[in-house]
Amino acid sequence: MTDDITRDSGRHDQKLSRGLSNRHVQLMAIGGAIGTGLFLGSGKSIHFAGPSILFAYLITGIICFLIMRSLGELLLSNLKYHSFVDFVREYLGDTAAFITGWTYWFCWISLAMADLTAVGVYTQYWFPNIPQWLPGFIALIILLIMNLATVKLFGEMEFWFALIKVIAILALIAIGLFMIISGFSTHSGAASFANLWSHGGMFPNGLHGFLLSFQMVVFAFVGIELVGLTAGETKNPVKVIPKAINNIPIRVLLFYIGALFVIMCIYPWDVINPSESPFVQVFAAVGIVAAATIINFVVLTSAASASNSAIFSTSRMVYSLAKEDNAPGSMTKLTSRKVPSNALFFSAVVILIGVSLNYIMPEEVFTLITSISTICFIFIWGITVICHLKYRRTRPDLAKSNTFKMPLYPFTNYLILAFLAFILIVLGLATDTRVSLFVTPIWFILLIVIYKMRKRKEHQVH
Repeated sequence: MTDDITRDSGRHDQKLSRGLSNRHVQLMAIGGAIGTGLFLGSGKSIHFAGPSILFAYLITGIICFLIMRSLGELLLSNLKYHSFVDFVREYLGDTAAFITGWTYWFCWISLAMADLTAVGVYTQYWFPNIPQWLPGFIALIILLIMNLATVKLFGEMEFWFALIKVIAILALIAIGLFMIISGFSTHSGAASFANLWSHGGMFPNGLHGFLLSFQMVVFAFVGIELVGLTAGETKNPVKVIPKAINNIPIRVLLFYIGALFVIMCIYPWDVINPSESPFVQVFAAVGIVAAATIINFVVLTSAASASNSAIFSTSRMVYSLAKEDNAPGSMTKLTSRKVPSNALFFSAVVILIGVSLNYIMPEEVFTLITSISTICFIFIWGITVICHLKYRRTRPDLAKSNTFKMPLYPFTNYLILAFLAFILIVLGLATDTRVSLFVTPIWFILLIVIYKMRKRKEHQVH
């Protein structure tokens, strides 16, 4: 068995493979910043907030950039860090590390459930008679096998998945700009920059519509911190991580704001069908008959990409938890290719249970899971920023030598925390997300109870 599993006598000495190159990490960062929400959910968000959605994306993008800067500085302060759990344990203690690690694992488990279900829905577009659970199940098996191969193969998959998304968005922007400049006529009139403000102004639904849009916008950004989780498997983290993080503002401006700006110039916000992808509407307007098929393929790969990221991140989180005795020791086993196989299988099984439950249970329950996931991501971002504050206060020696510093510390830290608190208030304003605010605390209470029981059991043993 030594050929299959490399297991040192002291399992804490095992190390993950640094198999991700600069090319992989850069495209993974882009992939993390482009969710399926941009392709499918943007029609609904435009209809909800109008052109003011551009400001919501800009503000949220700035906050996410600052969160990533704090994460980047923490990770580069100690290259032995492999994930959030490592620095949370150092600065906030064992209990916080246990809660944060399992919460981040749950965030990605729920997203994987959502995206694998989406794979089934998108596949039914071509094969309507296939049961919805089957494509998601097949996709999970394929992604699991590929993740078991090598870390480099995971990076390669993400590279091509992200590239498809990037090409689709750049094509939309290029075609859209041509339509605007040439005054291309659509069923709602000529494409023009004036469409942005001539249909009720930039805030057609007032401040209320603008504020409520933040819930959808923040959900579009969840997963952006994945580039930080790859630090432990990046060949040159000191060079690669800062570059990936510093490029986030450009990506936000180009991919989110650029795409939505062009869409709302071609079609006034009030004629965009919220139940359809605005991407499909733009391509169809040009006369591309296969527009729906093309976009369906793009969103299918986008969902597969998100599922791939989820399988990767959940397995690495379980591995990190096990290294610190917060998960079974068997989860630290690495294959000869330095891949945490047991952690991968464990996460895949839980995701599979979720996909099965989603097939059996009503859609409302699934919506609840994803909104709970959003709150959990907000928790993770907040913990990261609090850890950064603690690091700066307690380790000025490390902060002084760190070349990748959080700008405008500590003002930016408090600005982020205020923004995250604001998002929780916004979640409470909408009836469909309000329930998640009451349900999510149960998850944290459960984790605290489990942690206390484990500690009590350990104390009795010793």
